[in-house]
Amino acid sequence: MPPASFASFNQSVIDEFRANSGRVGGPFEGSELVLLTTTGARSGKPHTVPLGFVRQDGADGGHLLVVASAGGADRHPAWFHNLLAHPLVRVETGTGEYEAVAVPAEGARRGELFAQVVRAVPGYGDYQERTARPIPVVVLQRTHQAPPGGEEGIAGKLLDVHGWLRAQVALVREEVRGGGAAGGGGRGSIGLQLRQHCLAFCQSLEFHHRSEDAGLFPYLAERHPDMREFFHRIGEEHRVIARLQEELVRALDAPGEGFSGRVERLSRELEAHLDHEEAQLLPVLRTLEG
Repeated sequence: MPPASFASFNQSVIDEFRANSGRVGGPFEGSELVLLTTTGARSGKPHTVPLGFVRQDGADGGHLLVVASAGGADRHPAWFHNLLAHPLVRVETGTGEYEAVAVPAEGARRGELFAQVVRAVPGYGDYQERTARPIPVVVLQRTHQAPPGGEEGIAGKLLDVHGWLRAQVALVREEVRGGGAAGGGGRGSIGLQLRQHCLAFCQSLEFHHRSEDAGLFPYLAERHPDMREFFHRIGEEHRVIARLQEELVRALDAPGEGFSGRVERLSRELEAHLDHEEAQLLPVLRTLEG
């Protein structure tokens, strides 16, 4: 099928999926599908594809498995390259949607999960026979959600985002302490589980700080000129954290002995920064909305 025709077909499936709570007809009639939205590795734009899935055996909360088969082609599909660059994805099930971190399985674990997939959907075994590349199996792991703060408005949104960031950095720290920095590639390597969670956290934190610097802080500084010095100090904290993030992301490719120390330092700096920001900003935001 030509690329333009394939894109048009995909869009028709997506539209039907969303219009009918996940049910589609045609070649997919009776099949369970999800819509996976990734961020373009080069374009940075959202890219949505309909995919079949298999529920992971024994997974707490029902992680979903999607397979980068591309119909047995010799190249990985574009969405797989996207999630390696931007691991945080959006999953639509027809009855709901959620954020997940996409983690390709490695080594023996990939073999186990692919065997599970083939037992459920034998056609994936046929696809593997058509190509020499090991077809990736990707686990869609729901992001750790912070407990709901129960507060409305901008103050509530800030607390929700900060809670999410705290939960994610705690997960990364737990992965490192559990040996994730050793990965599947030997001493000094990073496992894909840790890499994907670390990258998702760092990219989300960078986006949050850019949004504050470009939007929230100028808005508040206009209304509270007496707080300009505070926003200057917060901006400096953002720059310190940004440098630590950049070092950590670079270290994902060559972690060395100091990787766990980088994670711990970023975690400490972030916790102190979030505490400082909340102590000063929340009373102001609550007054504005009161």
